[in-house]
Amino acid sequence: MNKTELVERIAIAADISKASAGRALDAALENIKSALAQGQDVGLVGFGSFHVIRREARSGRHPRTGEALQIKASAQARFRPGKALKDALK
Repeated sequence: MNKTELVERIAIAADISKASAGRALDAALENIKSALAQGQDVGLVGFGSFHVIRREARSGRHPRTGEALQIKASAQARFRPGKALKDALK
């Protein structure tokens, strides 16, 4: 399912226009993104939680040449599914 299909399903389920559903989805995603950028966790009860993990700088190797290189420290978003989502997928 892509974003357009998701917006259509939200519009049907909530009995609102596709434009309103699109704006609502964009607003939700933007707020999740900004919360994660500030280092906050986002928990959606019954669905799961988004959190940020910090990766330390480390050494690695270039896959083609085998040359040693330094990989910078970074922050990555992770999703942990909730119990209800896990149960729905069984």
